[in-house]
Amino acid sequence: MSSPARIGIAGIGGRVGRLLVEETAAAGLTLAGGTGRGDDLAALAARCDVVIDFTHADTAIRHAAILAGSGVAWVLGSTGLSGDQQRAVDDAATAIAIVQAANFSPGVVLMQALAHRMAAALPAADYDAEIVEMHHRQKVDAPSGTALTLGRTVAAARGVDLADVRDSGRDGHTGARRPGAIGFAALRGGQVVGEHTLSFTAGAEQLCLTHRAFDRRVFATGAIRAAIWVAGHTPGLYGMDDVLALR
Repeated sequence: MSSPARIGIAGIGGRVGRLLVEETAAAGLTLAGGTGRGDDLAALAARCDVVIDFTHADTAIRHAAILAGSGVAWVLGSTGLSGDQQRAVDDAATAIAIVQAANFSPGVVLMQALAHRMAAALPAADYDAEIVEMHHRQKVDAPSGTALTLGRTVAAARGVDLADVRDSGRDGHTGARRPGAIGFAALRGGQVVGEHTLSFTAGAEQLCLTHRAFDRRVFATGAIRAAIWVAGHTPGLYGMDDVLALR
């Protein structure tokens, strides 16, 4: 766009929302306003070019309908979407440009790219894939959206569907590990911003990828980068790998 994008923030009073206000100003963009619980998203959409949304999965269907009708681009960071909620986002992408990501950190995006290469090179029969994540005690979904995205990345590289090989929450007498399974473990405590480790373990070696977020600002900075990129784009569903030109 020739002029700075006008940014609207859904959930402007939240922890990430407040950081988005600061990062909007730091990027020289215009803050068109924001919404809190019960505020009018349609009115906000009417005065901005991009809505950045880190609210909650429960708002996804309503927000998708409003923004698709408004023609405003959408940067969506809500995680834990159900099948119906994701379908609403997919449908909206036929009308507007959407950048959807479970994690807007550039480091995590690069981690996913590396995960794909490693999973493609390391046979599932020999290298067991496990994903361990830890977040603050307030997080409501588990495994995290980022962990699930990593799992889907590994599964895709191995030519399988994550739903067929996912193994979460082992407890009790579980028996031997299923060949080809992708395991998940979710830890919660304190105010950990986010930690993810993907390991590939064979009989003779282990390779691990780990990402640690120390400050939520990294998510806000990435979301602003996505907002600048998506403003004026043709309709479609994009990811942070598109924003970072990784594909």
